[in-house]
Amino acid sequence: MVKKYSQLYSDLRHILLKTEGAQSAGFLARTIICHFGNITQEQLLANGELYASEPICEASEAAVMRFIAGKPLAYILGEWEFYGLKLTVTPDVLIPRDDTCAVAALAIQQSLFLEKSPRILDLCTGSGCIGLAIASRVPDARVTLGDISKEALAIARNNILRNHFSGRVSAIQVDALKEPSSFLGKFDLIVSNPPYITTQEMEELPKSVTDFEPHLALHGGDDGLLFYRAIARNYKRALKPGGFLCFEFGMGQGNAVCEILENNGYTILERSRDYNDRERAVLAQLIRKD
Repeated sequence: MVKKYSQLYSDLRHILLKTEGAQSAGFLARTIICHFGNITQEQLLANGELYASEPICEASEAAVMRFIAGKPLAYILGEWEFYGLKLTVTPDVLIPRDDTCAVAALAIQQSLFLEKSPRILDLCTGSGCIGLAIASRVPDARVTLGDISKEALAIARNNILRNHFSGRVSAIQVDALKEPSSFLGKFDLIVSNPPYITTQEMEELPKSVTDFEPHLALHGGDDGLLFYRAIARNYKRALKPGGFLCFEFGMGQGNAVCEILENNGYTILERSRDYNDRERAVLAQLIRKD
C-alpha cells in the first residue's frame, strides 16, 4: 500500500526502535527511504505529506526487516559512501569504514608531495575505496587497484567507472602474499589495508561481520600479521628508490607493524589515529637498498 513519506518514516522508525536507539533508528529510517525513493534527506523533510509509491514502501519495509535480521545496511543498499565517493559494495568486499579514513588521509597527504604523475598501488583493495579516495584528491595520480579476489576486482572496476576514473585508475589481480611480477613496474607509494584479524578474533567477531563480510579480506593469520610481513618483504621490489609504504592496522598492532617495517629496511615517518582516537595507520619510507 502507498503511504505518505512522513508515515513511512514513522513506521520504519518504530520498527527499528526494537533494536536501535532513537537517534540511530531515525537515521536508518531516513537513509533507507531516501535510497529507495531516490530523494535527498532535505526532500524527505520538505515532502513529508507527499505519497511514496507502493514499490518504494515495499522495498523500504523489506530493507528494514533484513537489517533487523542482522544484514549490514551497506549490503542491503548495495552502496556506501567513503571519502565523499559513492561506492558499490556487495558481500564480495568489506564495507568501507570510517576507521580507514586514517590510512587514506595519510596516503593522500604523502601523495600530494610526490613527483608529478605519481604511481600508486592500493594493495588488498577490495571495493577500491582507498585508491579511489587518493585519485579523487590527487588529480595527477595514476592509481592501480590490486586484489587476489576476482569478485572484489569486479566491484573495484565498477567503482572506477561509477566515479569516472577510468582514465587514471586500473584494477589488476595480484597476490599480496607473493613477490610481485616485474610487469607491475615501480610505484612511488603503496598503500594497503590488509587482512589483520587474528585466528582467535575471527571466532569472536559479531555475526553481522562473520555471516556477511568476506573472510578472505579479514583473516590475517594466527597473529594477524601475516600480510604485513609478506608485503613489507616482497613488495620492496615494486617500490621506487625512497618509495613509501602506508599501512592500516588493527587496534594494538602498531608497534608490531612498525617493527616489521623497520626490520625490512623502512624508516617510520608518521603514525596516525582514526576518528575514535585509536592508532590506526603508519607511513614508512624505504631507505635501505637490498
